[in-house]
Amino acid sequence: MELSEILDLRPEPAGGLLVALTRRCPLACAHCSTDSSMDSPDHPDRERRAQLLRFVRSFTPGSRPDVVLLTGGEPLLLPGLAYDLTRAAQDAGARVSLLSGLFFARGGGRIPAPILRTITALDHFSASLDAPHEREVPRADVFRVLAQALDAGVPVSLHLTGAGPDDPYLADATAAVLREFGDRVPMLVNEVRAVGRAGGGRTATGPGGPCAMAAWPTVAPDGTVLACCNQRTVDVRPAPPHLTLGHIAEDDWPTVRRRTLESPRLRLIRTLGPDLLRVRSGAGPAPGGYCAGCRALPQQPGPDDAAAAGAAGRLLDQLSAARLRAQGPAALLRRHGCAPYAHLVRPGGTA
Repeated sequence: MELSEILDLRPEPAGGLLVALTRRCPLACAHCSTDSSMDSPDHPDRERRAQLLRFVRSFTPGSRPDVVLLTGGEPLLLPGLAYDLTRAAQDAGARVSLLSGLFFARGGGRIPAPILRTITALDHFSASLDAPHEREVPRADVFRVLAQALDAGVPVSLHLTGAGPDDPYLADATAAVLREFGDRVPMLVNEVRAVGRAGGGRTATGPGGPCAMAAWPTVAPDGTVLACCNQRTVDVRPAPPHLTLGHIAEDDWPTVRRRTLESPRLRLIRTLGPDLLRVRSGAGPAPGGYCAGCRALPQQPGPDDAAAAGAAGRLLDQLSAARLRAQGPAALLRRHGCAPYAHLVRPGGTA
């Protein structure tokens, strides 16, 4: 499964599932959006691991996400759990991708056997590469692991983060990847967000308009299932009711999928966007930007919610997702990533 295939599904309601296995990570990157560290208490105990497996095993061929993304923290701190979740999802017909900071690659040694087993079981493997990560894991070690995964037949990609379109690091790193791998390693290039350790009191903002990020449920490290991957929504409890889909201790995937597809408020966020929804509800602009405005949406249902609850709302949701998918993955990244590098999402760098 190539990176472009994953991103092509991103606007599809319940087309994917993000699972943050842990908030622990051996690296200490200054820009970490999840503020992960080895001291984090958000690490699954035996009960939470059983809940995660039970939740993924509730997938069926007729009710499953098309893709499951395993993230963290560092998910490969739990290679056995990641492997078991991968196989359980694949048994129901889902495909699995995992994003790693490659802590195990430092020093150029062999990949530990449990980690290698997990990587080679995946349908896609992605690694982080940026200036803070390179101070922890040298670029040559990242390239070595990617080459080994490619040799094993696993499609790979890189998640790069920089300060913005004019960041010389991004120009240097993307050029180095193309020299090393040609068209074999597509890249998703993002800008540092004002969340986690990179917050610094700044306001995190979104792109405006309809929000495709409200399409895929996200399992937070505490087991809460959220309607989006916005880091403050994932981190702060209680989460807004309209962005809360359940908990893996109590709910299975068919229940979460139904709530994702049938919530009128989520349909409106996906098709109109939170800014317009606030205006139409009389709430006006929200301090804190796009995502903060979504979290602060009035809870009282309005006339738009009633309209979105019917067949017309379902059709609008489907048409909106189809329109975004027709624009292609590069268009999605021009909106949500670092626009000048959006074309690198496809092997060969074509839009």
